[in-house]
Amino acid sequence: MALDRVPQRVGVVGYGRLGQSLVSHLLAQGPEKGLELVFVWNRDPGRMTGTVPPVLQLQDLNALSERHPDLVVEVAHPKIIHDSGAHILRHANLLVGSPSALADQATEQRLREASHRWGHAVFIARGALWGSEDIIRLDAAGGLQSLRVTMATHPNGFRLEGPLATAPRTGPRTVLYEGPVRGLCPWAPRNSNTMAAAALAAPSLGFDRVIGVLVADLSLPNMHVVDVELSGPPGPTGRSFTVHTRRENPAEPGAVTGSATLTAFWRSLLGCCQLPSKPGIHLC
Repeated sequence: MALDRVPQRVGVVGYGRLGQSLVSHLLAQGPEKGLELVFVWNRDPGRMTGTVPPVLQLQDLNALSERHPDLVVEVAHPKIIHDSGAHILRHANLLVGSPSALADQATEQRLREASHRWGHAVFIARGALWGSEDIIRLDAAGGLQSLRVTMATHPNGFRLEGPLATAPRTGPRTVLYEGPVRGLCPWAPRNSNTMAAAALAAPSLGFDRVIGVLVADLSLPNMHVVDVELSGPPGPTGRSFTVHTRRENPAEPGAVTGSATLTAFWRSLLGCCQLPSKPGIHLC
């Protein structure tokens, strides 16, 4: 059943594993869902050859307005959000697949200002963050005291930069980083998106008080494991409310995105297309 009588026009920015999955879904299922794929952009256009119809290939991201999108889906790299996020919001709603970009306060501010100026929404895909709606509700009620997200996988699944790229790894399991999510995102932009989504789901804590932990584990060659631990206020007995979830997501060796996350992102895309174009930042 279509989401609306008038098809929503969708553009995809990025054609890696996640982008390829979304384009495939949009081409195969988009019409019945009320969605029309109107462009695909990739930094290396050659990667689209043979799989993306030439008429859908966008060569210049600055020319996206010519395709009149209702929604632009970013699944490329945080740099796209840093450099082009505000420009995209001038023309369409934006679904961010690299929320680690918002750890940069200037980038977050630019997105918020552009969203309100042009009346378009910034949607954040929850990705591998399990229980995001419960985190949002608890935080909104003033009951979230702490939030900690640990992501563990084989070292080959990381795409690290700066000091983390050369951090020594000792033994079968090494904690590469433990601290505020804001400090992690610049050095692990493609491996911290779940933690960034958690920080955005809990604005009372935000990027500075949500704790992110990145673990290199040699025993996880084909698995991404995400642990989410949170605590609320003490009850009548003095003990605090706590929740601990563990998500084990199968992944191809060396892959940045786990298999279940591909499906979760497609559901986020469908979900945000059912929401109103309301200025501000919203998880979906």
